[in-house]
Amino acid sequence: MTDKEALLPLPTGAADRLIAAHDGDVALLYLYMLRTGGLDAEGAAGALCRTAREIEAAAEKLRRMGLSGSLPAPDPERLLPDSKLPEYEAADLARFAAEDPTLQTVYAEAAQIFGRKLSPADMKMLAGLYKHLGLPAEVLLLLLHYCAERAQLKKPGAVPSPRNVEKEGYDWANREIMTLEQAEEYIRFRREQRELTAQVREVLSIRGRELGKTEREYIERWLSLGFRPEAIAIAYDRTLVNTGRLQWSYMDRIIRSWHEKKLHTPAEIEAGDGRRPAGGGQQPGAAVDIRELKDIYSKI
Repeated sequence: MTDKEALLPLPTGAADRLIAAHDGDVALLYLYMLRTGGLDAEGAAGALCRTAREIEAAAEKLRRMGLSGSLPAPDPERLLPDSKLPEYEAADLARFAAEDPTLQTVYAEAAQIFGRKLSPADMKMLAGLYKHLGLPAEVLLLLLHYCAERAQLKKPGAVPSPRNVEKEGYDWANREIMTLEQAEEYIRFRREQRELTAQVREVLSIRGRELGKTEREYIERWLSLGFRPEAIAIAYDRTLVNTGRLQWSYMDRIIRSWHEKKLHTPAEIEAGDGRRPAGGGQQPGAAVDIRELKDIYSKI
């Protein structure tokens, strides 16, 4: 039995609760987590064609239903190792191309994207993604163009390296992006995330440099929790007022506290976590109780 034909261990009790919940997003997310061994909010949003907010809502409902802990431990053999593709011989490559003209189409497109004639190593890599990982030709073609787009964004005129294409191919295979529709939806999702990240950079006044690894992780986490640039701008303003600078960990605590209170939009934040007036909300001209102040002071 192949991995695609293997059975997933769905507990009867979990199935009963999912059916009783009458919530398709919750059922889909549970199946996704069952298949991948855990919750990857970004991956789930892309694979299930849902927004980050919808994924978080479904995950929260799973937690309330007591199902998030019923998932089996991740199977290390389920994920494809990002190590080494098969070492095909020249005769194998020639036979693959002769037997499957679509592979020749992939080679031709890759040569155009790389801007040069393909080397035997290039052809081995592409054949490995196609034959070993099982990425269909149309998906592999979109993968090549996606990698080219990313390379251009980093440096105009740049082309993707074969190693980058290989790593992205493993990522797509692990996400089970195996149809044209899934590939298109994933690319749209990644573009949206990239645009939102650029907007957050503007909000945080980060210009003229690349984001650091930790900075990018913070922003991606906030976006995955359902926050958008306008809400992140409020957290940034409060961070500046209270610390005088962009302090990532402090800002992260603000955003996490909002998430726990289910406050994600500017309107929700201002209504549920608005600033209190100075003096604890005391009205101008209100009488001050000196005895109460002395009692408080004596306990300091």
